[in-house]
Amino acid sequence: MTEHVLAIDIGGTKIAVAVIDASGTVVTEAQAPTPATLDPEAIFAPAAAAIARIAADASWDGPVRVGIGSAGPIDGPAGTISPVNIPGWRRYPIVDRVRTVVAAAVDAAPETVAVGLAGDGHCFALGEHWLGAGRDWTSMVGMVLSTGVGGGAVIDNRLFTGVTGNSVHLGHISVNAWGERCVCGCHGCVEMYARGPAMVAEARARGWDGGTDAQALTADARAGHPVAVAVIDHGMRALAAGIASTATNLDIRTFVLGGGVSKAGAVVFDPLRRHLEDFAALPFVQPLEVRPAELENAGILGAAALALGDARFGTA
Repeated sequence: MTEHVLAIDIGGTKIAVAVIDASGTVVTEAQAPTPATLDPEAIFAPAAAAIARIAADASWDGPVRVGIGSAGPIDGPAGTISPVNIPGWRRYPIVDRVRTVVAAAVDAAPETVAVGLAGDGHCFALGEHWLGAGRDWTSMVGMVLSTGVGGGAVIDNRLFTGVTGNSVHLGHISVNAWGERCVCGCHGCVEMYARGPAMVAEARARGWDGGTDAQALTADARAGHPVAVAVIDHGMRALAAGIASTATNLDIRTFVLGGGVSKAGAVVFDPLRRHLEDFAALPFVQPLEVRPAELENAGILGAAALALGDARFGTA
């Protein structure tokens, strides 16, 4: 029987659950809303119902293995999450709660259910490394450019998590030591300039009135609107500085960029690649390549790779 795992992708608006086989095929899937409440168990309840239903309906050949990808920060060793975009979850024991739900659904002892936890940027990187734009590389960094800027690194075919599971937090690398204070407490972070809402806010402050989202901004930039072009150029310069810093620190020169803003194509990638020439100066990070992501579901595929757990998929 083909091996199956349970994969869970936790986001601020929805939580996706799927059974995925060892080839990356999604066998069955479901989604649950992430309720906007401060009651932690009320947030978990819809996801718990979806997890139990999916787990109970699947055919398991041996112990159930589960991979969870979550918005961060997370605490991998403790099995807890504190997503910035889910205020009701602070140090929420997601690993224990999921293990309990799955064990009850499949009528197994909780200790037989193996559960892995990683950040959503890490799962994105794992998914793209396994089946997407990074599948021909042994080492790469995956990045998500959307309402925030996230990242994760696969080094020598293994996920690099760091001590707590929050490594390669690319959005909160400071690229302006004299900049305003970021929500994280640092100054001049990449996210302050490159994330979608930040670029939209900057464009509106400069007189652009083309809309309220990054899709409208990138469309106007594609049409040649000078403010839209200038703001995206500014944001991509900040992202280029963060990428180059990450490349220099990790000695990696291959990156995959996904997320909503990245889907704008050349209007984002052209200035990003141009600015990288200014920052990726040391010989060992040249040439630095940034590819667009290929997968629409890299996050949940990465959670599956986490659960599959052999060296080929990047985990121990």
